[in-house]
Amino acid sequence: MDESAFRRARDAIARRPCVFEKAILARCCACTLAERQNIAEREALACGAPEAHEQCAALRALLRQKSAFALKLTHVDAPLPHAQEMRVECGGLHGLQQAAAPAAVEALAAAAQQLPLVADVRSLVQASAETFGGLANLPYSVIVQSIVAYRIRRRRPQA
Repeated sequence: MDESAFRRARDAIARRPCVFEKAILARCCACTLAERQNIAEREALACGAPEAHEQCAALRALLRQKSAFALKLTHVDAPLPHAQEMRVECGGLHGLQQAAAPAAVEALAAAAQQLPLVADVRSLVQASAETFGGLANLPYSVIVQSIVAYRIRRRRPQA
């Protein structure tokens, strides 16, 4: 299936594509509202709730805006290369989790020796917005540090 046919089929099936689809498919987080859909040999995610989709889209826009200087981005609205988008999504969610519950993250990281998985994006975003009084008031200094520090996993050498 060529890329344009895939995009047309995806747009027809997934009316609200998941904002953090790349991060979920890379298994650095999960979401209870993500609805998996198979299109040919590929997988797409749709969001099950319109209000959650809007809140996640607002968060991703803020993550891009606040990390633009650190990631050396000139336009935050333009599509990002895959590695940069993964840093914004995965690093941003890990940073948000760390800012929202630092003690829990430290305990999980010490046990696992790696960054912990964000168990539910929706509940993390909603709880963080309530705790800090809105998405605009999140501690972006902590979150941006996590975005900058995040590295995507390397491909394994072909055998």
